[in-house]
Amino acid sequence: MAITIDTLNIHWQCKHTWKRASFNTSWCLLGCSIGDLGTIFYFQTMGIDWPILWIMSLAIMNGLLTSVILETIILARQMAFKIALKTAFGMSLISMISMEVAMNLTDFMLTGGALLTWWAVPLMLVAGFITPLPYNYWRLKALGKACH
Repeated sequence: MAITIDTLNIHWQCKHTWKRASFNTSWCLLGCSIGDLGTIFYFQTMGIDWPILWIMSLAIMNGLLTSVILETIILARQMAFKIALKTAFGMSLISMISMEVAMNLTDFMLTGGALLTWWAVPLMLVAGFITPLPYNYWRLKALGKACH
């Protein structure tokens, strides 16, 4: 579907669409957080001295991977595994990448590195949720596309 003026000019006050977009974004956040935070936690607890950019890059890749795995598991309950895997890979990478980058930038800005602290993690998760939410709403409203 081509993006046209009609798909850009949507109604942004639909509570039902915000609710659905929030639900979808929450599942994506869960999947991304498992790989992302797990990677940072591993490097932090093992004391591995890699450059921050490398750790965060690996955390982003692992977050994308775990998100696709979680989505595949969820979707496989509704459809054949092969179709579920294809659908999971076809999800919006823009949404997932923006979520991952927001989480890692928030971590870096708050802690100065790839560090998980009790006070930074909730703020990372909020940033990871809020950043792709308008895009996910737009995808639902303008294009009728969702991953669930």
